Amino acid sequence: MQISVIIPVYNAAEFLEKAVDSALQFNEVQEIVLIEDKSTDNSLEVCQKLIVKDSRIKLYQHADKGNHGAGASRNLGLEKANCEFISFLDADDYYLSNRFEAEKEIFKEAKIEGVFGAIGIEYLTEKGKEEFQSKFKNISLTTVNFPAEGETVLKGLLGLTPTVFGTFFHLNALTIRKSALVKNNLCFNENLRVHQDSDFITKLAYHCYLKSGIIDKAIAIRGVHDNNRITKIIRYSPQYNQRQFLLWKSLYDWSSTNPLPLDCKRKIYLTYTSFDLSLKTGLNKYFCIFLEAIKNPQIVKTQYRFTYLNR
Repeated sequence: MQISVIIPVYNAAEFLEKAVDSALQFNEVQEIVLIEDKSTDNSLEVCQKLIVKDSRIKLYQHADKGNHGAGASRNLGLEKANCEFISFLDADDYYLSNRFEAEKEIFKEAKIEGVFGAIGIEYLTEKGKEEFQSKFKNISLTTVNFPAEGETVLKGLLGLTPTVFGTFFHLNALTIRKSALVKNNLCFNENLRVHQDSDFITKLAYHCYLKSGIIDKAIAIRGVHDNNRITKIIRYSPQYNQRQFLLWKSLYDWSSTNPLPLDCKRKIYLTYTSFDLSLKTGLNKYFCIFLEAIKNPQIVKTQYRFTYLNR
């Protein structure tokens, strides 16, 4: 395997070298693509020192040297990456020594276009730990609950499998054939400043044949600290609902132009509608009704819904 590791860099000077070193340990990693996104700390200087350290490390910035977000930075990384396989790594996280063990075997099967695994957690600050655990309880592993491949992955991510599939697998634990991304014209939605990873993974699970790798133990570690954006938003707050609405609108617009299974279209539509209604009315009562409708679609019988599903 020849792998390009894409690392978007924004205000991660404190963590970046550890992330890069964790990728350099693998002979399969032929290049590490750093995309510096106009950090306000000294991340750019750290990047410039790292590219001298190893010829596999390459540094890029956006054409205007501006800040464009993680989605745009990953897209630039995809444009610059030269290897057959693509992996991602957040600048404040790191790979473990078993990161590509499953991939080396699974990708021998030609139909497999992507492999995903589990990531663990390292608490870097006490405040970060408190915020993370208040939102996600005491979750030690971000993973799925059972091995899956093909359409089961898509349905699992949308909560449509008989057994709960689990959380979204993290980009840190995903490896994908670049040819599959090119063939399906897949990239990150740059209009989403958050949740662009969830959007990308859902679309990827439909267009590409994914298979689970190591899901019972971590292959990478997420660093949890004071500045993790994922822990800052209170669930069902106006800001949370706005960000969820943008995610599900992106998925709804996409699903409207692709022949997804009917139950997948229904789930995406109902979730999108619930957040849309919540924002328009500001009434959690109606939002909760639609959340219940997502679990039990038969209770929702609006003409608009059936018009959409039958077209």
